Amino acid sequence: MTVEHWDAIVVGAGQGGLTCAGYLAASGLRVLVLEQHTVAGGNTQVFRRRGRYEFDVGTHYLGDCGPDGVLPRIYDGLGLAGRIVFREIDPDGFDRIVLPTVDLRVARGWDAYRDRLTAALPAEAAGIREVVDVCAAYHARQRTALLDPPTDRNSPMDLRSPPTLGTVMRRAGLSTRARVVFCAQAANYGLGPDQVSVWAHAAMMGDYLQGAYYPEGGGQMLGATLVEAIEGHGGELRTNSLVSAIEVERNRVVGVRLASGESVRAPVVVSNADYRRTILDLVGPAHLPPATVARAARASMALPLATLYLAIAEPAMRPLETNIWWHEHEDVDAVFAELALGGGAPPRFAFISSGSAKTGSSVPHHTVEVMTLCPAAFAPGRTGDAAALSHEYRTDGDYRDAKERLDASLFALAERALGPLAGQVLYRELSTPLTHIRFARSTGGTPYGIAATPQQFGLLRPAHATPLPGLFLVGASTVSGFGIVGVSVGGVRCAEVITGQSLLREVYAGKLIGDPARLPDRPPGWDPLSACRGSRAARHPSRAARR
Repeated sequence: MTVEHWDAIVVGAGQGGLTCAGYLAASGLRVLVLEQHTVAGGNTQVFRRRGRYEFDVGTHYLGDCGPDGVLPRIYDGLGLAGRIVFREIDPDGFDRIVLPTVDLRVARGWDAYRDRLTAALPAEAAGIREVVDVCAAYHARQRTALLDPPTDRNSPMDLRSPPTLGTVMRRAGLSTRARVVFCAQAANYGLGPDQVSVWAHAAMMGDYLQGAYYPEGGGQMLGATLVEAIEGHGGELRTNSLVSAIEVERNRVVGVRLASGESVRAPVVVSNADYRRTILDLVGPAHLPPATVARAARASMALPLATLYLAIAEPAMRPLETNIWWHEHEDVDAVFAELALGGGAPPRFAFISSGSAKTGSSVPHHTVEVMTLCPAAFAPGRTGDAAALSHEYRTDGDYRDAKERLDASLFALAERALGPLAGQVLYRELSTPLTHIRFARSTGGTPYGIAATPQQFGLLRPAHATPLPGLFLVGASTVSGFGIVGVSVGGVRCAEVITGQSLLREVYAGKLIGDPARLPDRPPGWDPLSACRGSRAARHPSRAARR
């Protein structure tokens, strides 16, 4: 059998892997991207039901996508300017936070955020200003470090060991209710206030406060456009290509072995697969220093999500493009303590988003995603990672009962937030953490990688280069951070390490790394989902329909 040879192989076609592959290909390397699913895009992909209902898996809104935003500059650097239009969501209220006694619209800008919080909770104005000022200062430092990492190790605001958000709020003397308002968007990182680093919270909040955006055409546009850059510069995407091992010879990476038994050779392998699976399974402890293995083994993960997908007849509801953060409990510590204990308690909060409303869709229905955080162990019985990957959980009675209870609870919550929906639902489907494990192969089913605690968000997040020559890492668990913007930055940073170029700073300044002339034309009826099927089209399309 003839063995293929490439300059670089990227394992996993999530946003970080595709971004890295795009910059490697544009820098002249022959790049092969291998994706185990039928579609590239990872958490940015969409899925369709009955040929007309399209749902976003993870692209509900993006921060910092204005003219000088980081993500547009990353796409522009590949020669992709104009191929994605980032449409700003209402700057006077891109998020709406609803508690039993508070209804707050979050507007663009730290000053507007501070003013609306103090107007909603005037008795706590001093504490609110203190917490907002701390978060704004952390975000400013993070933003500066993005292009010009700080060298002052004696700074009083040490980014390597920041406090938790909970600590900052307690120091400011905030009430329980004010604490809920401050952490209302915690499902954007999957941790409670006493676990999350204030730096991670500030990075998330600050990016959205620079403007919240949505890509016209939906989340699949992000992956499809990167695939155009990869293929236009001589690279290749293959779906249905599960990597079973990263191969090592003489203490360096030499390629990968697929589940089919085929080997593909390359001196560089970039893993966009789950961090723990990469270190502990794909490479294996025998090829890495004990400290690297121990760090991966003890890494704790962020909480996973469950999502109720609804298609609703338009006369029943016309949702706004504004996202809703609906909270039915005003003690955030109690809510996250309940999540930590596990069990079958109904969801206390949800994030509600409508992709069809953000795109201005003219179809006679709206699609809505209702998302909530789940306990790390979703249900008893055969519901661990191994069961999810083998798909056997679908026949487990405990799992099915837990899923039915959660479906009913989330639907009831959605009706309390949006109004009566019974009789107007055209399609309804629930995705659980086990769904995410099966499709993304992420430890514990979280889309956020290792938990953004003070320890893990600083010194313990793995760098893009590893101690094993030829092996590199991208994705939500790496030092560049989680979220679509974070993993995109990480993809460029990883390409910098591999090529020895200063890519991010240069493309932010306007340099073109990619050649627009090499990009394909988009014919009439071009479909971003079809564009992400890869050069080896899905051989088992029914797999994508069984969630």
